[in-house]
Amino acid sequence: MYTNILIPVLLGESRDNQTAFKAAKALASEGAQITLLHVIETVPVYGSEYFPPDFITTARDTVQTALDDMVATLPGSRAAIAEGKAGNRICRWAEENGCDCIVVASHRPALSDFFLGSVAHHVVGHAACAVHVVR
Repeated sequence: MYTNILIPVLLGESRDNQTAFKAAKALASEGAQITLLHVIETVPVYGSEYFPPDFITTARDTVQTALDDMVATLPGSRAAIAEGKAGNRICRWAEENGCDCIVVASHRPALSDFFLGSVAHHVVGHAACAVHVVR
């Protein structure tokens, strides 16, 4: 059983985070800390001029509200937001915060995943702790 579980979450109506939540609850020891992490991808400098100046602040507020709603449905959990490239940032966040398990939801791969790789694939290959992939 694990005591510090990280669940990277994607937001949007088509995302099924509940499967990861159920797996985390099953893997958690009594009193375990579960963190729901959303990574906001960094906007490249060459594209930043096309976004309003308060874009990141607005995005963070929107994400925080959605995460707070999720936390309310998962006892013993907390929310966190990070910025960067998702796969790298998830692994680094887990290591910096002493996570002993990452529960990551996978999706059916698209053709682009075979060329670019998926976030779940990156996490499995680079995380310093146990990783459970759920579909």
